[in-house]
Amino acid sequence: MADKNIVKNKKAERRRRRVRGKIFGTPECPRLTVSRSLKNVTVQIIDDEKKITLVGLASNSKEMLKDIKPTEKKTEAARKVGMKIAELAKVKGIEKVIFDRNQYRFHGRVKAVAEGARKGGLKF
Repeated sequence: MADKNIVKNKKAERRRRRVRGKIFGTPECPRLTVSRSLKNVTVQIIDDEKKITLVGLASNSKEMLKDIKPTEKKTEAARKVGMKIAELAKVKGIEKVIFDRNQYRFHGRVKAVAEGARKGGLKF
């Protein structure tokens, strides 16, 4: 029997490839990708043609630690990260993005990031 973690990682990689196979960020409409750990959420806006990150932000970055209280729930922190990334994107002149959820379901913190980004003014 295969190791449980190896099987789990292979399934996650398969989901990630399936989602990313349909999404490609261009300079006009870059890719907004979400990554999450047990405690934090990381969001990046990426131009896949030039292979560069245009804007990046995490819930544990210095900019966000001012806004996020230690008693706040992780979903609320993710929503604030989404709103802040939308602000930073507008400064760079980005208004429209493609949402990349990676291997995660569109639920919980991933959904909160998307809602925050929409509320901040980004169009998906």
